[in-house]
Amino acid sequence: MLSLPRSSPTAVVPRILAVALLITAGLAGCGGSDGSGPGAGEPGGQQATASSGRTATPGSGARQPVSTVVAEPGMRPSPPAGAWPDVSLARPELPRGGRTLFPHYRLVGYAGHPTSDAMGRLGIGDIDQRATELERRARGYAAGRTVQPVFELIAVVATSFPGPDGMYRSRVEPAIVDEFLAAARRHRALLLINIQPGRADFLPEVKVFERWLREPDVGLALDPEWAVGPGQVPGEVYGWTSGDELDGVARYLAGIVKRYDLPEKPLVFHQVALSVVQNQQALRAHPGVVVIKSVDGIGPRHSKETTWRRLVSGLPGPIHAGFKLFFVEDTRSGSLMTPQEVLALRPRPEYVMYE
Repeated sequence: MLSLPRSSPTAVVPRILAVALLITAGLAGCGGSDGSGPGAGEPGGQQATASSGRTATPGSGARQPVSTVVAEPGMRPSPPAGAWPDVSLARPELPRGGRTLFPHYRLVGYAGHPTSDAMGRLGIGDIDQRATELERRARGYAAGRTVQPVFELIAVVATSFPGPDGMYRSRVEPAIVDEFLAAARRHRALLLINIQPGRADFLPEVKVFERWLREPDVGLALDPEWAVGPGQVPGEVYGWTSGDELDGVARYLAGIVKRYDLPEKPLVFHQVALSVVQNQQALRAHPGVVVIKSVDGIGPRHSKETTWRRLVSGLPGPIHAGFKLFFVEDTRSGSLMTPQEVLALRPRPEYVMYE
């Protein structure tokens, strides 16, 4: 994170019927199927090179692919006429049950990138060990709710160099996303795809990950601190976004939820300073999308609480509150805030993330 000024989500079928169905299937053989699974032919490496619409004025300031076949939500076949309904046709649910996030759950997560310890706890050591550690840490945040663990994978990383298309960002390989999704499923966690867009716009970057966003256990996190305008370099200034741009992403995500009959998806946006999000009132409620503002204040407790009060003041109704803790930066001049201290904040955070 920066400290620089910015320059501008039965019953049993009778045996006779069962035997009859088996005989019918046997006579039919394997006809009617070409062997291709759900989602075959979907683009996996779609590129988005749209240039950013931001200006510099607002705010003044080689792993092997995982061989896992995942059925595409919302595309399941109907049962044969007269057959008992198949329980596999149940509507998709969240990793720990149900289709709505709040107020049943409190989200607690680790963020990170698989090649950088400096980018968060999730990128340090064995991912299954991190999941076990997160589960233990998250228990302190229950406070009458069920805890839902979250893996926030930084899938698009802002860079200090332009890259082939001049967008100052780099995307992880699809196999990395598959690997983290498989790990999240082993631990019944949500996977959030975190995007630092550099000079690109958010929506084109989000669309690159659509085949994962179609899954019921994958959400989205946007990091506008790293969204810079033309002529700017990530890391030299604070980036920014607008409520309109965030609303466009929420609307797109709501379309996916509706099309594939998915449970609610979290859409997190991180904010470290007032200048990072302009006109957040333009962000509207969209069915199936739960918007969370993660307040990313840095430093000792009193400093973080000051940033919290400033950024949650007048929080619009559709936006839920989240809070971020930094293992390194927050402990340079004090101790890391405890779950009790975090839960004493008002409004009480519904997503707590550690980096």
